Amino acid sequence: MIIDTSVLVALERRFAAGDEGVLTLLEEPFIAAIEIAELQIGVLMADTDSRRTARARFAARVREHCRVIPFGELESERMASIYVELRRRGTPIGDHDLQIAATALVHGHSVMTANAREFGQVPGLILTPVP
Repeated sequence: MIIDTSVLVALERRFAAGDEGVLTLLEEPFIAAIEIAELQIGVLMADTDSRRTARARFAARVREHCRVIPFGELESERMASIYVELRRRGTPIGDHDLQIAATALVHGHSVMTANAREFGQVPGLILTPVP
């Protein structure tokens, strides 16, 4: 299963509160490559040095614990088809979520997300409940 950034943000809060083993709750977790950028943006946007350090530690832990699935040609083609279908229906979703959904579909994964409103629009995508 691919862990969406919305879940990673919730886990980061627990990690920051001292729950260092929070990522072990996830069995065989994957993340989409775009989530590396999202985590790094969080690090770079932190408003204090201590928060930046904490976010960087969490991002490093995520990369150690989760397998990163690259975004390539097949994922790009799937993203385009999802984008067009959702636009035609009048239910577009964000580009990062499109990348995550396309990655999941190409690789046969579900997505664990707290953002079912957006991901639920994607045909054929299976959502996994957040623990």
